[in-house]
Amino acid sequence: MTKSPPAQPADISAETYSIGDLAREFEITTRALRFYEDEGLLAPARVGRRRLYRRRDRDRLKLIMRGKRLGFTLAEIRETFILYDQAHGESKQLRYYLQVLKEKRQQLQQQAVDIQQALDELEQSYQRCQELLEQQETSASEK
Repeated sequence: MTKSPPAQPADISAETYSIGDLAREFEITTRALRFYEDEGLLAPARVGRRRLYRRRDRDRLKLIMRGKRLGFTLAEIRETFILYDQAHGESKQLRYYLQVLKEKRQQLQQQAVDIQQALDELEQSYQRCQELLEQQETSASEK
């Protein structure tokens, strides 16, 4: 007698990822993935105790990681997901979401300017330190 494979939920697409797959791909811990699930940012399908992440979860995880790198809080990331999910078809929600996106874009543009200024200042300090070191080494070798 052959065993049939376990029943799969009908809504699971062919492209799924295990918790380990995503942890390796994004270089994060499985604990972090479970935390994002607890926070409502990811919603993997369950087959028994196993989590199966779909393309949507992977895309959201990519956005979570990018948002964190850019300094967004998890609350801001969650709000963005909620607004995006609610915005489809509702003019008022779409306008509000566009305003939120505009504000976020302005914040990021300002951060880009600030980062460039900080990089320029670091470069100037680096050059000045190099010059001072060269002067000290030249003075020491002349003695």
